[in-house]
Amino acid sequence: MKWLRVLFLVSVAIAVASGCARLKPESARDDWSVEKFYSEATHALSKKRWELALELYQALEARYPYGPYADQAHIDTIYAYYKKEEPESAIAASDRFIRLHPAHSGVAYAYYMKGLVNFNEHRNFLDRWMGTTDVSDRDPRAARESFLAFRELVNRYPQSPYTENARQRMKHLLNILAMSDINIAEYYFRRGAYVAVVNRCKNVIEEYQQTFAVEDALGLMAVAYQRMGMNELAQDSLRVLKINFPESEYIPQITAGQYSTQRGSWMSRMFKRRPDDS
Repeated sequence: MKWLRVLFLVSVAIAVASGCARLKPESARDDWSVEKFYSEATHALSKKRWELALELYQALEARYPYGPYADQAHIDTIYAYYKKEEPESAIAASDRFIRLHPAHSGVAYAYYMKGLVNFNEHRNFLDRWMGTTDVSDRDPRAARESFLAFRELVNRYPQSPYTENARQRMKHLLNILAMSDINIAEYYFRRGAYVAVVNRCKNVIEEYQQTFAVEDALGLMAVAYQRMGMNELAQDSLRVLKINFPESEYIPQITAGQYSTQRGSWMSRMFKRRPDDS
């Protein structure tokens, strides 16, 4: 039993030593100035040591909660969470900064990062690297939150260095949101819920006028009216479709009464549009 006692004492000694080793860096920061905290945190960030950077930024804010260094530490915390792939924490940090510092110049960045985090949330690995995967059939919540954050940035800070990039992303997001509605409309169509189809298509036409999904909305709405026997409204929709999209693949299908919702992904259809249609 003696060797068990020795082993226990050794284990305790190792644990105590390990604990001291962990505590040492904390105690060593007792006399750090705010500049020292920020310098060390920024260095950790530059070395991609995200966890250490977050620890130091948070320690800085706790020790020196007011002033430009604390504000910048909060902003850098958003970026660190983003790079550490903790989207919920990054969004929470963005919202907190916006709430606490509504007049700060860094609010533009906070809105941009909130939009960017949500933007990346609605894309998977293939989306980011190949850009070919249909993301319109997923939950549009993240895309909608991203669009709203970018819109707030564009409206409130039109001269921000992040604004033009936000505008470009908003165009993509509008197409995503519009095609999400088209996918829902097609779901209703396959189940014969034609009134719901028309309502969803009207929403696309009214809310997403500059997207290529308007062609899909007009075509699908014309077919839904046909199926309900509302031929005059069907012809009105078809006429608008022909005027705006004279080469639409919907036109011969509707005329022949052989409409199918199986037309390939929205991404492949987007590339068939003329540049000014998208």
